[in-house]
Amino acid sequence: MAGYTSCRRGGMLVNSLSLCYHNKLVLAPMVRVGTLPMRLLALDYGADIVYCEELIDLKMLKCKRVVNEVLSTVDFVAPDGRVVFRTCARERNQVVFQLGTSDAERALAVARLVENDVAGIDVNMGCPKEYSTKGGMGAALLSDPDKIEQILSTLVHGTSRPVTCKIRILPSLEDTLSLVKRIEKTGIAAIAVHGRKREERPQHPVSCETIKAIAETLSIPVIANGGSHDHIQGYLDIEDFRRATAASSVMVARAAMWNPSIFLKAGLRPLEEVMHKYIRYAVQYDNHYTNTKYCLCQMLREQLESPQGRLLHAAQSSREICEAFGLGVLYEESSREQDSRRAELLAGIPEEARELGDDVSGVIKMAVKFDRRAYPPQITPKMCLLEWCRREKLAQPVYQTVQRPQDRLFGSVVTVAEQKYQSTLWDKSKKLAEQAAAIVCLRSRGLPEGRLGDESPSLHKRKREAPDQDPGDPCTQDPALAGELCKKPLVALGSGEESLQEGR
Repeated sequence: MAGYTSCRRGGMLVNSLSLCYHNKLVLAPMVRVGTLPMRLLALDYGADIVYCEELIDLKMLKCKRVVNEVLSTVDFVAPDGRVVFRTCARERNQVVFQLGTSDAERALAVARLVENDVAGIDVNMGCPKEYSTKGGMGAALLSDPDKIEQILSTLVHGTSRPVTCKIRILPSLEDTLSLVKRIEKTGIAAIAVHGRKREERPQHPVSCETIKAIAETLSIPVIANGGSHDHIQGYLDIEDFRRATAASSVMVARAAMWNPSIFLKAGLRPLEEVMHKYIRYAVQYDNHYTNTKYCLCQMLREQLESPQGRLLHAAQSSREICEAFGLGVLYEESSREQDSRRAELLAGIPEEARELGDDVSGVIKMAVKFDRRAYPPQITPKMCLLEWCRREKLAQPVYQTVQRPQDRLFGSVVTVAEQKYQSTLWDKSKKLAEQAAAIVCLRSRGLPEGRLGDESPSLHKRKREAPDQDPGDPCTQDPALAGELCKKPLVALGSGEESLQEGR
C-alpha cells in the first residue's frame, strides 16, 4: 500500500504520501463513468487504485475548492455551481486525478489545486477522441515528445504527489520504446500503456507483445491496459493479462464499467446487487441523476429493453431511479438525513445571511419546488414564462441565482416586467432553483406553468433536451437568445466567498 516519503519543493521539505504502483488492480479513467460512486464501488470490490475521469485543465482552473460539510466531501466547483470533481476521505490514499492538458504551467497549477485531496496525478496522453485531441491533449501529445517531457518534468518537480501518464502505442515498436524511455527519464512513478495505436478501437486486438516489450525495457512500473475486449471476462483473466504483458499492474476499463465486481477475487457478483450498491453511493454523495443513469445503463447493456431497463430509461431524477430499482425508501431516508445535516449547519446562521440578496423588499415569494414528474418531458415553467414574455413583447426573464456556502443549496430570483419573484425553498441545483422562481412568477400572474394537463397550446415544440441541458434556458432553446441572461455568472453568498455579481 502507501508509505510516507519526503520531497523538496521551493527549498522546503514537504511530506508526501507515496502511492505504490507495483502489483495493483486499477480502475481506468473513463469519461462519465469514473465519478465518485463508481470509484468507491471499485474499491469495495478490490481495486487498489482508482482513476477519476479525465478533467481538463482550463475547466479545473476555474474551480474553487469547497469542503461540503453536508456530504463530508471535498468539491471542486465551477463558477456556475456545477461540481466538476468530488472526492472523500474513503478514497484519499487511492484516487489518482487524471488531467487533460497541453501546457506545463496549467498542468502544475491544477496539480497544486488538488494535490492535498488525491494520491497521485496522471496526465492523459492516450485518449484518441476529438474532444481531447483538438486542444493538443490526449493522444495528440504522442506526436510532440518535447511537450510531453516538459509537462511531466514540470509536474514531477512541482508537486508533492507521484506523477504518472497514460499513453497509447506508436505505429512502430522502435518509436514506442524510444518515447517511453524518454518519458521514464522525467522521473515519473509509473506509466500506463493502452496496447492499441491512436487510430485503433476496441474491436482491434490489443498488442500484448508491445506492452511486454515496454515492461522489459523500463525500470518503473508498467500498467497494462486495453484487455477488456479480448482478455478480461473475470478476475482470473486479469492475472492472465498481467502475465501476457509482463506488466507490474493491470488497469481495467470497460469490463469494470460493465460490472465493477470484476476486481473481486471470489468472482463476479450478481448485477442487481452491484447496481443497488452503486445507487446507494450515488444517493449518499448526491451524484447528478444523469450521470447515475448513464453508468447504470452501461451495466444493464443488453438488458436495456427489459422492464427494468425501460423504467431506468424513463427516470428523470435520482428519486425516480431509486424507485425504478425498488429503493424509494433509501432515497427518502438519505434525503431526510441530508436535510437534517443542512438544518444543523444553518442553525447558527443569522436569518439575514440566508437571504438571496441585500434588497428583498417588493419580492413576491412562495414556498414552491419544481417536480420534474409533474411536467411533460419537453415542457418546463421557465419555457412557459419565456414564451409568455415573448407574446407580451416583454424583455426576457432575468434570473439571479446564488449558492449558499453553508449547505451548497441554490436560490433564485427572477425579474419579469420590473417585478421580482422568488421561491423561499432552496434547492440542490441552479436549474431547479430557477424553475421554482419561474413557477412563483407564473402562479402569481395566474398563468399556466406547463404542468401535465394544463400546458399551453401556444408553446412551440422543442427538441428533447440533452441530459445536461436546461429546457427552460434560452441558451438551450434558441441560440439567438444567448444574450446577457446566458452569460451572467453565479453569485456566491458569504463574506469569504467569491462575489461574482450579475451585470458587473
